Amino acid sequence: MKLLVLLSRFPYPLDKGDKLRAFHQLRYLARHHEICLLALTDEAVPEESYAAVRPLCRGGLHVHQLRKPGIALNMARALVKGLPAQVGYFYDAAAQRRLDTLLQEFRPQHVYCQLIRMAEYLRPHAGQLPMTLDYMDVFSAGMQRRATQAPGWQRPVISLEARRLLAYEATVFEWFGHHTIISDQDRQLIHHARRQQIHVVLNGIDTDFFQPDDARPKDYELVFCGNMSYHPNVDAAEFLALEILPLVQQQHPGARLLIAGTTPVARVLALASEAVVISGWLPDIRDAYASARVFVAPMRVGTGLQNKLLEAMAMRLPCLTTPLANNALRGAPSQDLLVGESAAELAAGISQLLSEPALADALAARGLEFVRRHYNWAAATGKLEALFGK
Repeated sequence: MKLLVLLSRFPYPLDKGDKLRAFHQLRYLARHHEICLLALTDEAVPEESYAAVRPLCRGGLHVHQLRKPGIALNMARALVKGLPAQVGYFYDAAAQRRLDTLLQEFRPQHVYCQLIRMAEYLRPHAGQLPMTLDYMDVFSAGMQRRATQAPGWQRPVISLEARRLLAYEATVFEWFGHHTIISDQDRQLIHHARRQQIHVVLNGIDTDFFQPDDARPKDYELVFCGNMSYHPNVDAAEFLALEILPLVQQQHPGARLLIAGTTPVARVLALASEAVVISGWLPDIRDAYASARVFVAPMRVGTGLQNKLLEAMAMRLPCLTTPLANNALRGAPSQDLLVGESAAELAAGISQLLSEPALADALAARGLEFVRRHYNWAAATGKLEALFGK
């Protein structure tokens, strides 16, 4: 099948959740389909990234650069039109013309669009082509949760964006014949009467790449990884460093935390101390996981499946997270991982794992088996691929 794929970011390196999902889906879809990829980018794409993606795109690899002056203008236009700001951020008239040309020249048998922020490009083609939309996450829910925690002066702006996203998520449903999402928890948050028609397509984990590493010294008691410019991760890092870690240190005074991940913002950098190390981007994120005894993902905002939990579990780290994150993961609390909501609950779980190595080892082993059993890229992408033939 000739398949045109539309992405809001170049899908390599794998430093963000949408890029990771797109890259692994492309990897499996390329085995059976001729893929033409159009990816937007707001940063330079290095040659090694092109080299990783180019072999997957027999139908052509096309990259459109978004420029800052144009982004600002397009966001302003979106606000005037009543569209979400992030739809405006990623919409560019030149990219629309490029897509329209590709549709005429490549003549795809199916179009796969990742994220609602890219759906606007396909509005003119609704009903004319077989198309699938991957909601992946529910942006409106994450924005609503963010509004409750934002400073008072920011709340009206964030709340407006949340309302517009909520309406837009329902509107774009009508343009596509098929729809996918990362978890049932997210599916229930789409405000559309036919939301049960959205197919849950999980992420997977590359267990050949993420493997237990017992040889590396454990320099830290705790580790948290992610894109450190993404608000849910910034919030979680602050929660962990400022509220949870001090409680852990009452039982384990020497406990140290590593916060690892790309583009840490000022709020994250400000957390650095003798007990908190901010690594920034690492060439191999496995080094961060392998250097710690316990992985903690204290997510309080955002939706979707946390790839960081899959990676940590695949490396046989005992993991703790919140109900919000585990509702998407669906691990068995106290069996596959520990789950807590408050700082006190999470700190108690961490202290228990640090004090009882046998318990930590048993939890980590069950977590590893859990991700191997339930999170497989081939099986997940096979479910997506089946939609393209309907």
